[in-house]
Amino acid sequence: MTIEIPLLDRINQYIVNPAIGGLIAVALVVFLWGMVELFLAKDNAERVQRGKAHMVWGVIGLAIMVSVFGIMRVICNTVGCA
Repeated sequence: MTIEIPLLDRINQYIVNPAIGGLIAVALVVFLWGMVELFLAKDNAERVQRGKAHMVWGVIGLAIMVSVFGIMRVICNTVGCA
């Protein structure tokens, strides 16, 4: 038995999902920027390390946002929002 909560559905649809999508895009841009920095700065060890760090943080950000998306899906399936 699930109880439908229209307010939770609207919050999820208009606030949470766009925010998750935007943060996924930001994490992807950080990862790609790290790749560009890594490949363009092969001579400079400091920039190579910075590029690697951007790539790691981009992957961490993507993993967190995908996890949040999954958690929200579980919550919505449990309480009955779309």
